[in-house]
Amino acid sequence: MNDDARPTGPSPDLTAVLAGIERTNELLTRVLAEVATTPSTHAAFVDAGYVYAAAGRLVAGTEDRRAFELDAEGLIEAFIDKARTIFPDSRLLRVYWYDGARRRIHTMEQQRVAELPDVKVRLGNLNANNQQKGVDSLIRSDLESLARHRAISDAVLIGGDEDLVSAVEAAQGYGARVHLWGIEAVGGRNQAEPLLWEVDSQRTFDLEFCKPYVTRRTVVPHEHGDAAADGTGNGGTAPTRDEVRFVGARVAARWLGERGVPWVTELLPGHPYLPGAVDQELLTAAEALLHHSLRGHADLRRVLRDGFWEHVQAQG
Repeated sequence: MNDDARPTGPSPDLTAVLAGIERTNELLTRVLAEVATTPSTHAAFVDAGYVYAAAGRLVAGTEDRRAFELDAEGLIEAFIDKARTIFPDSRLLRVYWYDGARRRIHTMEQQRVAELPDVKVRLGNLNANNQQKGVDSLIRSDLESLARHRAISDAVLIGGDEDLVSAVEAAQGYGARVHLWGIEAVGGRNQAEPLLWEVDSQRTFDLEFCKPYVTRRTVVPHEHGDAAADGTGNGGTAPTRDEVRFVGARVAARWLGERGVPWVTELLPGHPYLPGAVDQELLTAAEALLHHSLRGHADLRRVLRDGFWEHVQAQG
C-alpha cells in the first residue's frame, strides 16, 4: 500500500472510546459539582433514659426520675446549639428523642417534648420494673436507615449502651460519621468501652453544662398535691400566653438597654433559636418577673421566645 493512502486520524473504534471517555468525564464533573453544592446534614439520636440517669446522678445525686425535674426542652436546645457550633456548614435534620412509656402511650412530659420543633419522639416500652425495652433497636433502625439513604452525613449519638455498636458500624459503612456525646460520670464510666472505641469522635458534658437543666424536687410527684404533680413547684394558676409574651418583650427591652443593640442583634442569625446559655438566662429572668416556673411548659416557653424575638426584630 502506498504510504500516502494510509488513514491519518484515529480508527472508528478509538473514536468511539474517546467519545465515551469524554461523556463519562462530563457526567463525573456534573456529579462532583452537585455534591459540592449539597449541604451536609446532621441528626441527633438521644437515649432519654441515659440522659435522665446520667444527668440526675451528676446533678441531683440520684437516677430516680421522681426525685428531680429535667428541663428536656432546654437541654435539647443546648444540644442543638452545640451541634451548630461543631457542624457550622451543616443543617439539622432533626433530633430523635428515644424514651420508654407503658404501652407506648406518651406521658404529659413526652407530649411536651414531641411538640418541640425539629424533635421526633420515639417510644419503646416500659416493663414492670420501669426498664426501657426496645429503645436500642429503634435507635439502631433509624441511624442505619438514615445513613443508608444518605439523609445524614454526621450522626450525634447521645447514649452509652454497648448494643449500639452495630448501629455505629453500619452507619459508618454507609459513609456517615458518628459522634458520641455523653454526660460526665460521677465515678468510673457510664458509656460502654466498645462503643467509645468505634465512634469517630467523643465529647463529654460536665456538671456546669448540665446543672441549669436539672432541679431536685422537694416532694415526690403525685403524692403531695397538684403543685408537686406537674413537677413545677407552682401552686397558683399559670400565666396567660399574653402575659408571657409581654415578659419576653420586656426582657428583650431591658437587655437592649443594658447590653446595647449590637449585642442583642448578634442573635438574629440564629432565629428562631437562642444559644443555650442565653435561652436559660431568658427563662430565669422571665420566671423572676412572672413569679411562676415555666419549666415543663414547652408552649409557654415558645411564647416567651416569640415575645423576645418580636421586640428584638422590631429594633433591628
